[in-house]
Amino acid sequence: MRVSLLAYTQLNPDAEALPEPLRQGSGSTPERLIEYAGRICTRSVDKMGHNPHFIAARIQEGHESIVEHASFTFLVEGISRACSHQLVRHRIASYSQESQRYCEMRKDDPLVTPPAVEADEEAHAVWQQAVDDLSEASQALRERGIHKEDARFLLPNAMATRIVVTMNARSLRHFFDVRLHPSAQWEIRALAREMLRLVYPLAPSVFGDFYERYIEE
Repeated sequence: MRVSLLAYTQLNPDAEALPEPLRQGSGSTPERLIEYAGRICTRSVDKMGHNPHFIAARIQEGHESIVEHASFTFLVEGISRACSHQLVRHRIASYSQESQRYCEMRKDDPLVTPPAVEADEEAHAVWQQAVDDLSEASQALRERGIHKEDARFLLPNAMATRIVVTMNARSLRHFFDVRLHPSAQWEIRALAREMLRLVYPLAPSVFGDFYERYIEE
């Protein structure tokens, strides 16, 4: 699995278009934008940057609408289709995933093997035989002229995939709340941990509670 942060919310480079408090606020760009939105709600823009705990306090109060103004875009590579099916259930978010309709399955395409299968030699042999059979069947269908969009019905959930994901900070908090929990499936939990590691340095006041609970444990 590989997770990369491709982009995150930035301020308009035209400085004249930005209110002075927003340009001079403290913290990262996403944090300054979030704090400014919160300060607008309470007519306290003049206090920008003077309370390092402002965002965390609003989140604790349940006033999370302000964190929706910052968003983060990730490239996720090498997760299974089983994992991506869990990921795309999360809304509000945007997804662009490698298409099995247009991408041919190759015998050397990577698969995600569960650790429990890897650890059991006999189980792994059963697994590998099933994967080989599916690969050969899919290829046989293609040789018979069956289109990729139909041959893909045989492809296993273990197929590795690539997906670009954009979530605002509030959606990310919900994602972390659900998918970092010890009861979450192992792969989606690992994905959530990697995403949290990437966004925490950019907005510690937004994601600090999850980082302290699940990364610094």
